[in-house]
Amino acid sequence: MMSKLPKGGRYQQLAGWSSRGVQRSVPFLLALVLDQVLGDPSNRYHPVAWMGKVIAAAERHAPRQGRLAPLIYGSLLTAGGAMVIGGLGYVGERVVARLPLPWRWLVEAGLFKVTFSRQGLASAAGEVQAALATGDLSEARRLVRWHLVSRATDDLDEAQVAAATIESVAENSSDGVVAPWLYYALGGLPASLAYRFINTVDAMLGYHDQRHEWLGKAPARLDDLANLLPARLTAGLLVLAAPLTGADARRAWRVLRRDGGKTASPNAGWPMSAMAGALGVELEKAGQYRLGAGLGDARAGDIGRSVRLMRLGTVLAAVVLVVFIGAWSRS
Repeated sequence: MMSKLPKGGRYQQLAGWSSRGVQRSVPFLLALVLDQVLGDPSNRYHPVAWMGKVIAAAERHAPRQGRLAPLIYGSLLTAGGAMVIGGLGYVGERVVARLPLPWRWLVEAGLFKVTFSRQGLASAAGEVQAALATGDLSEARRLVRWHLVSRATDDLDEAQVAAATIESVAENSSDGVVAPWLYYALGGLPASLAYRFINTVDAMLGYHDQRHEWLGKAPARLDDLANLLPARLTAGLLVLAAPLTGADARRAWRVLRRDGGKTASPNAGWPMSAMAGALGVELEKAGQYRLGAGLGDARAGDIGRSVRLMRLGTVLAAVVLVVFIGAWSRS
């Protein structure tokens, strides 16, 4: 006689996976669908925007004199905020676990979805590409500054705007997509939310100016540490995805090996150099780095190619991480 499955077994015993593997992999996949179909909520309802408001409020009260006090303040803000946000994620998981299936999966997927923005990244890059395609360089400069980069864009020419967009697509493939996915696979909502807080603090405070040099040092270093593995995983998957999009995998690998360590960040150069090599374009930030030196200038059409490569690379990442979740849950 066939043995009975435990309560809820039809949902929990998929492909021989453990209950823990199913409970994490199904919301993961549902979140990808929600992102593709719905995109991002407005800032008014977006938890990452709420994080930004809290960080901005905390910055207004940060010490401005000396080195030690700002360093300690920034460290406490980053570590304490990550612990609080991770704790809220833990509570959220416990509350969601009380819901009946499949609502449990759907609600957790919605909570997880706010930690990444794959479709939003593609849409932002597409807006810049459309402006360049119509010859509206001033609008393209505005859009790339508004959506994608923190640098000044008023003096960028068409090739530089396209290159800045491609750089952002590559870097955010890691920071904004693969990294929160990886941390969700490792530690569920607490880990993905904590990562998102650390990354947001770094984005807001991690600058080398007089105000932020010491205040932003701890978040910058912690963000570097948190992104060591995601950046390298993303770069490798972009290389693997390159031939499936008509890009050059051998050149991507060659440029990655040569230029991956040329940026000030220990991580950003990895996916950016892989993207540069795959597309055959040079990506340069004047006075800081030059990736894919000797390759052609970036053009509007290359932005669309970078988005296609990002999409396929992150699909491969999703496959890898779902398999990892299954293996991790059985260990």
